[in-house]
Amino acid sequence: MRRIFAFAALSAMAVASVASAETWTPYTTPTDNGLQWSYDADYSYRDSASGKVVVLQAIGKAGATPRVGPSAPGAADGVGSVVGVDCKAKTLITIGSYSPSKPLVLSDTWREATPKKADGADNKALISAACEGADKLPSK
Repeated sequence: MRRIFAFAALSAMAVASVASAETWTPYTTPTDNGLQWSYDADYSYRDSASGKVVVLQAIGKAGATPRVGPSAPGAADGVGSVVGVDCKAKTLITIGSYSPSKPLVLSDTWREATPKKADGADNKALISAACEGADKLPSK
């Protein structure tokens, strides 16, 4: 009987760690040196005050061994930002950014900031990826 309880406890811990894992979804193709941008599908949500889609994006080196990003704030290889995306206007607002030497600090006034038109293939790819299925995202 104790084995059953021990197995159940171990199974629950394994499921809990998987549930809290980041789900990084690449939205660019790797560059010649293997760099690739991804967003964390588990973090994405629709901001109820502004209607913007908020995403956590990070850069990593595709196929690197050992793994190099994408990673969330606080990780030794975490480099990225949190961005507010207006899917209709195709604009972006940076809410905060992070690197190994800089913790993530989110702006309290990002909703009042002037959005910037998405320029460049990477930003256009982020908008496309983040806005696909945005109507199914939770609101916060």
